Amino acid sequence: MNKQPILQMIDINKTFPGGVVANRNANLTVMKGEIHAVVGENGAGKSTLMSILYGGNQADSGKIILNQKEVEIHNPRVAKQYGIGMVHQHFMLVPSFTVLENIILGYEPKKNAVFVDHKEAEKKVKEICERYNLHVPLHSKISDISVGVQERVEIIKAIYRGAEILILDEPTAVLTPLEVEELFAICREMVKKDKTILFISHKLKEVLALADRVTVMRHGQTVKTLNCCDTNEQELACLIVGREQLWQVGKRKKITENPTVLDVKNISVLSAQNTLAVKNVSFQVKAGEILGIAGVEGNGQTELVQALAGLVPIEQGDVEYNGQSLRHTSIARMRAGGIRHIPEDRMTTGASLQASIKENLIIDSSDRRPFVSAGGFLDWKKVWTHTQNLIDSYGIVAQGPDTIVGNLSGGNIQKVVVARELSSSYSCLLVMHPTRGLDIGAAEFIYKQLLAARDEMKAVLLVTADLDELFLLSDRILALYEGSIVGEFLPDSVTPEELGLYITGAKKGLQNGEKAV
Repeated sequence: MNKQPILQMIDINKTFPGGVVANRNANLTVMKGEIHAVVGENGAGKSTLMSILYGGNQADSGKIILNQKEVEIHNPRVAKQYGIGMVHQHFMLVPSFTVLENIILGYEPKKNAVFVDHKEAEKKVKEICERYNLHVPLHSKISDISVGVQERVEIIKAIYRGAEILILDEPTAVLTPLEVEELFAICREMVKKDKTILFISHKLKEVLALADRVTVMRHGQTVKTLNCCDTNEQELACLIVGREQLWQVGKRKKITENPTVLDVKNISVLSAQNTLAVKNVSFQVKAGEILGIAGVEGNGQTELVQALAGLVPIEQGDVEYNGQSLRHTSIARMRAGGIRHIPEDRMTTGASLQASIKENLIIDSSDRRPFVSAGGFLDWKKVWTHTQNLIDSYGIVAQGPDTIVGNLSGGNIQKVVVARELSSSYSCLLVMHPTRGLDIGAAEFIYKQLLAARDEMKAVLLVTADLDELFLLSDRILALYEGSIVGEFLPDSVTPEELGLYITGAKKGLQNGEKAV
């Protein structure tokens, strides 16, 4: 039996104040019980289209047809009443609440019309968990569970609120390969039981592995809808970026004889919970090298990079930069000395969301040339020109240098952070998830910048949960598990599957500095 359309968005148009056209005559048809992917570059209009569907924005014109009837969705609560749920890229959970409390928040069953009926709430949630094979620790606090489990909580929360159509916005951005497989299994189980999924992603391999159909958006328009079984990554990539040939990484150079820039010596670092997150870790990053670190989120990579960037103290051991200890060096001196840092969380530590793009781009260079005149005054004309050049170079979708960063999409905030860090003079770059939330065109540009840094004899430490990205860029790869290095590899000597065994603890290879290459 042929599937019927459950959703149609017809000729959707949306222009934001200032004249930015987000959607122009965009069309989307989703069949009941399918997984339908929506792909496109940052600024292509897919997030706005989904926001209109979920009630976060209102279209200037166009129709939404749901179950063969035209509807108006004025806000997310109305969307939920129509059976539309959304799991946002940045989860909307209360860390100090339990999993169960988060799921039922605002939709608590009542006893005697006054008190929350916790027993009934738990019963309903457990039924959802069993039906869709979504197992979560209901009485654990959100702050104590992994990112992958938090995403399951968001999915359960949406189903609990009655979602028949579930929008997943970049759902794999912070997941490990194993967690991605588990999420895909959950999605397939959901559509078997009559749910419909809209899957928003930049990862074309995942789109083709999971979705039934895919709609490509470019410049606010829907370009084409294809059956995933009839297309491939190359065709989708060309449709997304509007050109035929995508860039390929060249052959790696040998870096063994290059001087050491960053020398990490037996360091240990405490977590926020005062336990050892990094345990006696040692490695070197050489000039002209990209050293990749692979690890399941929560295994010490965050604390490691924060310690190297000076954001948290080193409990024991030392770090030398060009032969000088950084142990008691301020962040300002480290940055002035040529260490740059692209943090994992662009929203809290990467950018000031209340400040403009131009203010973010000169955040630590506003007291010196070329932005300060001979008289000691800030030359805003030079700042504006510098900012506009970076907006153009990095493809930041914004109205101009004065745009408030908090008004940008997540991917464009990431571009601002990357532009600031890479446009300064540096010799060592600490990078965490540099392309998280970026489209293939923007990711390609950043890959070029990282490889150009390597070719200019910079030392690059790369931490990413994307194993494809890790293998694409790294000259060497370290496997991190429970705060310790358990393997060291050349990319050509190990498969992603084998590396996955090391980072999940299924295989342990290093003892006393031994290398597995």
